Amino acid sequence: MSKNKLCLAIFAMLSLPTSAFAQGGAAEVGGTAQAMAALGAGVAIGLAVLGGGLGQGRAAASALEGISRNPGAASKIQTPMILSLALIESLVLFGFLIAFFLQGKVGGG
Repeated sequence: MSKNKLCLAIFAMLSLPTSAFAQGGAAEVGGTAQAMAALGAGVAIGLAVLGGGLGQGRAAASALEGISRNPGAASKIQTPMILSLALIESLVLFGFLIAFFLQGKVGGG
């Protein structure tokens, strides 16, 4: 079995929701929904920070490389870079806001 197929098989086995097949009452269903909301909040904030950090790092690195290659174009590069960094940061804050809303569902019920 190739490495990719093995990784796919392991991922499929680990992602099976075995607790969804259990015969539980209404209280367990609410607890499961709260647990999934908490998990979603954690994943949302983690992905937002990861993607935002990678995006900002790449944007800054590209801008600095462009400025170092052509110092005369620094003013033309700096303004779009700052605008793009602000937009990336707004997406990170949006993911943070979604995580807070999901966390409110966990605490409030």
